[in-house]
Amino acid sequence: MTGRRDTTGSAGSRLLGVSALVGVAVLLLFAFVLTDPDVRVHPTTGEEFGQFDAVRLLYLHVPMAVLTYAAYILCAAASVGYLVRRTPWWDVTAYAAAEVGTVFCGLVLVTGSIWGRPVWNTWWEWGDVRLMTTLVLFLLFLGYLALRRTTVDPRHQARRAAVVALVAVLDIPLVNRSVEWWENRTLHQQSTLAELKIQDLTLFTLMLGFVVFGLVAAWLLLHRFRVGWLEQAAAEHGVAMAIAERHAELDMPDVDAAVGDAGDGP
Repeated sequence: MTGRRDTTGSAGSRLLGVSALVGVAVLLLFAFVLTDPDVRVHPTTGEEFGQFDAVRLLYLHVPMAVLTYAAYILCAAASVGYLVRRTPWWDVTAYAAAEVGTVFCGLVLVTGSIWGRPVWNTWWEWGDVRLMTTLVLFLLFLGYLALRRTTVDPRHQARRAAVVALVAVLDIPLVNRSVEWWENRTLHQQSTLAELKIQDLTLFTLMLGFVVFGLVAAWLLLHRFRVGWLEQAAAEHGVAMAIAERHAELDMPDVDAAVGDAGDGP
């Protein structure tokens, strides 16, 4: 008889993964082939200006930034759930969301630097408040993940991590509103989507980017949650086995004594 094999895959997760993979391929086709570059003409001089092909990173960079916010907010919400309910489900959810959010946040920083090089003529600007607040957010959650790896009592570790997540997530409003609150201290432009300056195929491709990266984030989150749940179950099983072994060791002298007494019979 073959035992059940623990796995993070299922029919639903495989369908989600295939959908995400196909979506990424379609998004790349629209972003780098079908959409037009950002080319504008000066009304008086007739000179061409704009972001040209660099604007194509818009379809990757912006959706990943929004998914970063969503993952970290989910982490904070699950952290509150753990502090209130003290159940493993909330803790594993918070941990999974933090890891996925940190992956996306790192990609946001990388794609932003690549985008900034041709547009701003620099890979990184230390005085830019949007860049710096995003970097702080990334480092805060790296600290959260490092804390989760410390070898302490899992319950104490989960409580401390939940508090760190609730503090770290406070940086999100600063990241999001920095270009409005400190407009003279950033190279980033203010939102054009809110003012409907993005239209037609550009708007469609950007919306497609949100859907596709949403699927990717959901797939990653699902599998990371299942891995975390298996780790939780393995840890609990290990503790139970250790307790059972300890009980067996404590009972062993009594058994030996009983055997010895039986051997001393008449």
